[in-house]
Amino acid sequence: MDKGWIKLHRQLMDKAIWQSSTPQQKVILITLLTMANHKEKEWEWKGKKYVAKPGQFVTSLQSIVDKSGKGITIQNVRTALNKFEKYEFLTSESTKTGRLITIINWDLYQGDNKEINKDDNKELTKDQQSTNKELTPNKNDKNVRMKEYSVCMYDENFKNIIRLLEKNTGVIPPILIDEIYEYSNVFNLDMFSEATKIAANNKKRTVNYILGILRNWKDNNILTIDDLEALRKEKELERQEKEEKQKSQNKVQYPKAKKTRFHNFDQRTESYSNDDLEKIMERKKLEHLERLRDQNAL
Repeated sequence: MDKGWIKLHRQLMDKAIWQSSTPQQKVILITLLTMANHKEKEWEWKGKKYVAKPGQFVTSLQSIVDKSGKGITIQNVRTALNKFEKYEFLTSESTKTGRLITIINWDLYQGDNKEINKDDNKELTKDQQSTNKELTPNKNDKNVRMKEYSVCMYDENFKNIIRLLEKNTGVIPPILIDEIYEYSNVFNLDMFSEATKIAANNKKRTVNYILGILRNWKDNNILTIDDLEALRKEKELERQEKEEKQKSQNKVQYPKAKKTRFHNFDQRTESYSNDDLEKIMERKKLEHLERLRDQNAL
């Protein structure tokens, strides 16, 4: 790789791609800029000779890791490349023989066009609050500049997710940004919101707990609100079935009395009518009174 230097505009710090990147992703971004060719160079690409233009280079994930230095992993590089493509900072094409990376608008910021440098210096003095606001082009080359310049736009889903998490959990540890970004490519804001509600109900308002919920959903292929509702209905049915089973087990079931020889005898009253029983009772009563008189006579 040719030695030399690159231009690094202060305005980069106001861009969405920089503000939403982790420290690891910022290191990778600068590393990619330093790896890009500043002039045409021949490479072997897809088994053939390929002339890489300024801003292009053929590399590998491991090479980017090695040049980025300590603390950068291949997974960090993969996540960063996906993110940078989404922000239209670069394009990345991979084959078995290598990976072709093209920095978009390389000539705009790294070229020798003095007029562009003049315009950029003017922009640096302006008080810009919006991170995705376009540079104001010089009137003489307005049409050309407008076609060449590509604005890095916010990822609305990711931006809203970060706001949601910060509102419910506080400051997000930078080390978790990569993982949040990966899940933002799997789940929409509604799913993050549901996971946040569950965490709040369980009094576990932490990003790690919310990511754990999302990880479990991903492992079980619960990716949409409809999937989540279906899961909840299934669990509710399981709960109701369990309650019914518990109720049936809790019912007192008295065992039937075991019959003995005593039960083989007929009850005496079964052979008398109600009138007969009344007469017998009346007779017994008279007999009892008669005995009492006899006892008093004695």
